[in-house]
Amino acid sequence: MVGNVDESASGTERSGYTPLDNPARAALTGPHARFAERVGTALRYQPDVCPMAALPDDPTADDWADAARLAGPGGALFVPVVADTPPPGWKTRMHLPGVQMIDAGVSAEPDDDAVPLTAADVPEMTDLVRRTRPGPFRPRTIEMGTYLGIRRGGRLLAMGGERLVIPGYTEISAVCTDPDHRGEGLASRLVLALAHGIRQRGATPILHADATNVNAIRLYGQLGFEIRKEVLFQVVRAPS
Repeated sequence: MVGNVDESASGTERSGYTPLDNPARAALTGPHARFAERVGTALRYQPDVCPMAALPDDPTADDWADAARLAGPGGALFVPVVADTPPPGWKTRMHLPGVQMIDAGVSAEPDDDAVPLTAADVPEMTDLVRRTRPGPFRPRTIEMGTYLGIRRGGRLLAMGGERLVIPGYTEISAVCTDPDHRGEGLASRLVLALAHGIRQRGATPILHADATNVNAIRLYGQLGFEIRKEVLFQVVRAPS
C-alpha cells in the first residue's frame, strides 16, 4: 500500500528532509509549541490536549534517556509515525502499522451544514468519539485546530477536525459518524470542508489511518488523497 513520496512534500531544512516524516515533533517545535512539555530533546503534548510525544529522528541513547525522564518511571509515551526500536528496559505496548496520506487533488469545498464546534460541544464530541473510536480525543484536543460538526435536530451526528499543525501542512483527524447515520456521506462532507479551510490558509491537508482500515483508506483515496508512506504508531513504556 506504499505510494510514491510526493515531491511537493519535500522540505528545505536539509537535503531530503520533510516535516511529514516526524510530524508530531514538527508541530511541537513549531505551530503547537504552546502545548509542549519538554525534557531535553524529548517532547510531548500536555496530556489533556493530546497523547502524542516526539523524539528526534534516529534517537540516540541520550534522547531515550530524556524520554524516560519525560514519561517518568513506568510511564507511557505515544510516538506516532517515526519507527524506532526503544532501548533495553523499555516495553512496547502498541505497535500499529498505518499510512500517511496527502492531498493529491481533493475536491475541497465548504459545506453549509458543517458548523464550527467549540469547547461547549466537547462533552457531546467526547461521547461520539467514545461510541465510534476514531482515535484519541482529550478535553482540550479542540484547541489544536478547527473542528466541524453536522447536526440534525440539535444532535451531533458527525464531526472531524484538525490535529497536528506543522509548517505547510495540517492533519485532518477525529472524523467520525454516529453509527445510526453511517452511509449518508457525512464524514466525506466534513473531510472536504476541513480540506477547504486548510487550503484557504495556504496549507496542504494530510491524514493518517490504521493500515488495516481498508474502507477508510479507500474512501480517502476516492476523495483525492493518496498514500505517501507507510508509518508506525507505537506506545512505549519507560523502565520502572
